[in-house]
Amino acid sequence: MKDLLRTADLTSDDLALLLRLAADFQKAPESASDLLTHRIVPMYFAKPSTRTRLSTAAAVARLGGTALALGPDELQLRRGETIGDTARVMGSYAAAIVIRTFADADVADLAAAASVPVINALTDGHHPLQSVADLLTVQEHFGHLHGHRIAYLGDGGNVARSLMEAAALAGMDVAVATPPGYAPPDDAVAFATAEAGRRGGAVTLTHDPAEAVKSASVVYTDVWLSMGDLDDQRDRRTRALAPYQVNEGLMVQARDDAVFMHCLPAHRGQEVTADVIDGARSLAFQQAANRLPATQAVLYALLTQRLEGRR
Repeated sequence: MKDLLRTADLTSDDLALLLRLAADFQKAPESASDLLTHRIVPMYFAKPSTRTRLSTAAAVARLGGTALALGPDELQLRRGETIGDTARVMGSYAAAIVIRTFADADVADLAAAASVPVINALTDGHHPLQSVADLLTVQEHFGHLHGHRIAYLGDGGNVARSLMEAAALAGMDVAVATPPGYAPPDDAVAFATAEAGRRGGAVTLTHDPAEAVKSASVVYTDVWLSMGDLDDQRDRRTRALAPYQVNEGLMVQARDDAVFMHCLPAHRGQEVTADVIDGARSLAFQQAANRLPATQAVLYALLTQRLEGRR
């Protein structure tokens, strides 16, 4: 497996390996500090970033390399150079390429032309790095993944899709509660349902937040308004998603030991109330911290050709 473009590219063994590597890197952050000595990793960001940019830069540094953050105005893409040409050039200089952009097709084109590993650091359709950090956080808190239920509430976009795919690969139960018209894509649901079924888990789609959180160990949400949403979509999305706010009234319907997770940034008073995200049951900032060892694990596994991928 050369690239990580989506969580569904992984096998269950691949995911388990990444979680083991991430846990190892938490204990010994500099255990592979010579892997990227004298090498660079370009990070192309067409979208704003806090956690992804900083965690990736730190992961590259822990592996001994130098990360270069590049924006759209710093490359020749804006002047008409193709993604393929850009990928070929980058591959001749770099150990790996990290890209955060809008279209999944752009990432696929970059990976097809690049001679080095390409990592999707978020697109409109996928967020694989986040999903690895999410499961690392759940495993760290509860000690294991199997037998736990994750309830995701809100828009079934990139974060929901990648989380659902990862949970299914781990044999977890996952429930996704969305308003009508906001469900995850059919292909993602089909993949997750099949993978979860093979491993003793299950996938539930519902429009009822209370049904989703029943028996849940983890209650998860994301922002209602994403990068790229048009102004005329904002009021409509806010009205549709308002019933899916995570608040104390909803948390008490989950398991007594249930925790709250959020990929951040968060908007208190919209998708989550302040008392939940800032409360004792919130793992949101532990989750953010875990982006670093998770990304380090992905880089290490790709650069050392440890992942099988789906053939």
